[in-house]
Amino acid sequence: MDKFLETVNYLKGKVQEMPKIAIILGSGLGSLADEIENKTIIPYKDIPNFPISTVPGHKGELIFGTLNKVPIIAMNGRFHYYEGYSLFETTYPIRIFKLLGVETLILTNAAGGINLTYEKGDLMIIEDQLSFFAESVLRGPNLDEFGERFIDMSNVYTKEYIEILKPIVKEITGKCNIGVYAYMKGPTYETPAEIRALRVMGADAVGMSTVPEAVVARHSGLKCVGITCITNMAAGIFNETLSHEDVKETALKVEANFKQVIKEFITRIN
Repeated sequence: MDKFLETVNYLKGKVQEMPKIAIILGSGLGSLADEIENKTIIPYKDIPNFPISTVPGHKGELIFGTLNKVPIIAMNGRFHYYEGYSLFETTYPIRIFKLLGVETLILTNAAGGINLTYEKGDLMIIEDQLSFFAESVLRGPNLDEFGERFIDMSNVYTKEYIEILKPIVKEITGKCNIGVYAYMKGPTYETPAEIRALRVMGADAVGMSTVPEAVVARHSGLKCVGITCITNMAAGIFNETLSHEDVKETALKVEANFKQVIKEFITRIN
């Protein structure tokens, strides 16, 4: 708790008003930060006990400001297990948000499509998640200050928010995908055999983030919503070579829709 409080006190010394909404911007989706007004930008490297983003497309800065006149905190870049961080470190900001008074966490990511009806550039609302191949982010001594030892995971993603998002995504993009996001450790993309297995288990998209953050949000009592940008079809579907550059390129092509969805959503829940 000493580390948490050191971080919280530093941030409170930089910003007067603490927002109730936090957004984590995934690969290629950081341009939403350009829409934020009245900004206070704090590089991760300046924040006590904060990890540093090392992935291309993750700028590495915490932004306080307003989006559509709604006060928010935005993480322009997140942390991943495959970067060498522990899962505790990758989710450190979520607990900081809780201590700052955040009530709602919006998670965004770029992911590979497993559902054969999906297309590159689609947006998917996350309704549930799969995570079989990595340790639990809650492994180890329980942090009683945030939540109890055993937590119910029936509704990780707030159903009320999913219902609000459905018509927004449909109106802006012309279609509304709602699916299950599978978490894999990375940094390798999945093999065709792994994708076939995930499809059998019910996954619609696969990526290397989000799930640990959602678990900690649930443990901390935060409302949570997740939006995935399908930037490529997963391995073995079209026999295409997968690359991070393609992920960022596709995300850039749909950024206008993505930004519009986020702005409309936070306006409706404010």
